[in-house]
Amino acid sequence: MNSFDLIVIGGGPGGYVCAIRAAQLGLKTACIESRGTLGGTCLNVGCIPSKSLLNLSENFQKAKKDFTHQGIEIDGIKLNIDKMMSNKNKSVQVLTKGVEFLFKKNKVTYIKGKGVLFSKNDIVVYNNNNKENFKTKNIVIATGSSVTSLPGINIDEKNIISSTGALSLKSVPKKLAVIGGGYIGLEMGSVWSRLGSDVTVIEYLDHITPGMDREISNEFKKILTKQGITFKMESRVNKVNSSNSNVSINYTDLKSSKDETLEFDKVLVSVGRKPYTEGLNLSKLGVKKDNKGRIEVNSKLQTSVKNIYAIGDVIKGPMLAHKAEEEGIAVAEILAGQAGHVNYDVIPGVIYTSPEVATVGKTEEQLKDEKKSYKVGKFPFLANSRAKVNNETEGFVKILADSKTDKVLGVHIIGPHCGDMIAEMALAMEFGASAEDIARTCHAHPTHTEAIKEAALAVDKRPIHF
Repeated sequence: MNSFDLIVIGGGPGGYVCAIRAAQLGLKTACIESRGTLGGTCLNVGCIPSKSLLNLSENFQKAKKDFTHQGIEIDGIKLNIDKMMSNKNKSVQVLTKGVEFLFKKNKVTYIKGKGVLFSKNDIVVYNNNNKENFKTKNIVIATGSSVTSLPGINIDEKNIISSTGALSLKSVPKKLAVIGGGYIGLEMGSVWSRLGSDVTVIEYLDHITPGMDREISNEFKKILTKQGITFKMESRVNKVNSSNSNVSINYTDLKSSKDETLEFDKVLVSVGRKPYTEGLNLSKLGVKKDNKGRIEVNSKLQTSVKNIYAIGDVIKGPMLAHKAEEEGIAVAEILAGQAGHVNYDVIPGVIYTSPEVATVGKTEEQLKDEKKSYKVGKFPFLANSRAKVNNETEGFVKILADSKTDKVLGVHIIGPHCGDMIAEMALAMEFGASAEDIARTCHAHPTHTEAIKEAALAVDKRPIHF
């Protein structure tokens, strides 16, 4: 009963998907999860609850500010934060139970507790005061990542909060600081800004969303500023002091070298995440890590110990749920003797603000660094008929293609519904499409996706509607 072909440690998007696929392929599979619910950070305190609040806060803002100008007049709009949080929690509960159902359907053994490796084939699971031994031929480490902070800043989840705390505030803070201008900080800052907070983002660099195409990043900051979010760029946080009533942040303006102090009701620390591998006994087993604490793997996602694999946030690459899922499926298929593979050049990323930001492939900066000759095609949503009638005209589509072959190398979009639209471009790139292929593909009218066709036409300097 306690012997398996594969045990997956971690029940997040990478781990549970890996376990299900392995079971589908005929492997006797178990998944160990310590949280008490499946779905990992993403489903419990990450992607899913944040998208619920992003959607609800956007609806609230539209009803409060935009509908009147469009002929929809509503009196007495008010926010019920308890109901909003209850709605979010219900969504999370339904989805986590759904993963449990999928385990039962696919005959995956769900083991609750903390898994510790004692040899390459032996795992002990601790659950409260109980411990149980399991044997396995193969192990997949999918334990994800945890919140990181700045030196000297203690996240107490009361006044100084992480993204987890920002998903469960009981009231709207009058003044909210966000330390860090990355994906998560900007999404959560947007939520509370729409619900009435005065939001200030403090960022060390001279631009937000590091690693993103700079033109998109600059446009994004411009739009968020217009929405009422304040940015303190090139600012180094020195100290964060919390009292019962407020939190003060002392920071240095790197341009002027002056120290400033600002006071807030809450401070969200959003400076990244780190691989979570504590207590697994990896060093004892000889599983190697790099200087950032990430587990080293080869092209088959195999660690330095032959039958132990690792996927998701514990290895290099973007910390994205869908990247972990692809790796989970690849490992399961490799273990079943198939040719599992992940194309790391075509992993999309999305920021779910309003407007959304979506990206896949190379940025213009990366192509310049690689000394790659490329062409650019751009098209603004201002000239897209569907965006115009929907009052969603901010942003643009940008396609980067090889100058010689016309092969699409990268696509970057800021605008309405682009989190869904980017899938077309990921598929095109997976099949090695040229900009001309996209330009000659008929897109339904009127839709937002016509902006993609027009941007592809613009690569060859022949857009129709701009």
